[in-house]
Amino acid sequence: MNEFIQEFNVSGTALRLAVKDLIDQEGCITSAGSRALAESSTPAEKDAVCLQGARDAQVQIVGRTNMHELAYGVTGINPWYGTPVNPLGKNLVPGGSSSGSAVAVALDRADVAFGSDTGGSIRIPAACCGVAGLKTTHGRISLEGVWPLAPSLDSVGPIAKDVQGLIEGMKLLEPGFELGSKSTVRVGQIRLESDPVIEQAIDRALRAVGWEIVEVEVPEWFEVTAHCMTLIKAEGWQSDRRLVERSPALIGEDVRSKLISGSHVSEQELANVRSEQSVWRHRLEVLYEEFDLLVTPTLSIFPPSLRDALLLQDGKSRCTLPGNFAGVPGLALPIPSSGDLPASIQLMAPMYGEESLLRAGLEIEDALKSK
Repeated sequence: MNEFIQEFNVSGTALRLAVKDLIDQEGCITSAGSRALAESSTPAEKDAVCLQGARDAQVQIVGRTNMHELAYGVTGINPWYGTPVNPLGKNLVPGGSSSGSAVAVALDRADVAFGSDTGGSIRIPAACCGVAGLKTTHGRISLEGVWPLAPSLDSVGPIAKDVQGLIEGMKLLEPGFELGSKSTVRVGQIRLESDPVIEQAIDRALRAVGWEIVEVEVPEWFEVTAHCMTLIKAEGWQSDRRLVERSPALIGEDVRSKLISGSHVSEQELANVRSEQSVWRHRLEVLYEEFDLLVTPTLSIFPPSLRDALLLQDGKSRCTLPGNFAGVPGLALPIPSSGDLPASIQLMAPMYGEESLLRAGLEIEDALKSK
């Protein structure tokens, strides 16, 4: 099914953990889904720091998961290791870049999977595969031993079938993690141009949970999305330039072309983007003085077919990049829809608000179960 690049034989009743193949694991080659990296690397001498909690908890690591090459893509299509098959439909994109992590969880091959999220790479595959994913606050979880894409945006977080699984994942990433007691009081709903079926599903979920909902206008949303994409381009080139220059034929054409495009981002353009990043962070800080959470769709469309995968690359189809640009945590949660596939709601909390974010996710799940 291509969800694993490397799979391990395990037995027993301990929690089963899948690890995205850009996180160093002692004795394993870190490929980041790329032949260029795999063929120039030696087995890791030690685990990435973010695996320490899992080792201490003596979980079973079931495998190293497939991904969009070098974490630079949203479809999950990989020319070297195959494309993980979306359990919701074999002709649908699994989403990227943490495609294998989402598929492994959805197929019950793992209880929890670790992924990374730079512009939506946990939340997008979670939405495509009908599972839950948590992008953590930038800087909360150590990135030491994690292959970078855009270091000022990268984060590591868990994927699971439900919020309780995400909580277990956070306990592995941050031992001692516990939910806060604060209840969600007021929510700002950002209306974006989305599939009406997705909009209706989100509205039903919000009505079911009974929060106070206020619609919020954020006219700069897509401008912020574009700024974040520029920052990823620039930093992606800085992260992977040596691979491109040394082994261009061992990097898939789609990823190679995007990396090279980052070489054309000027110093002035990058400085302007970083200035806009500060403005956007302040904008969200002001919003969070009024709201406990902000809500959007995770994706404005349902997962497209593999044939139409480019639809997912449109910045307007995914609602995740502004969260990365600000560094705030985001939760992607599957919710029922009137269509053939589940929709996905995205909740965004202030910096270091994972505790309240996951509690809110539990409230949504409980409210929908009672319906």
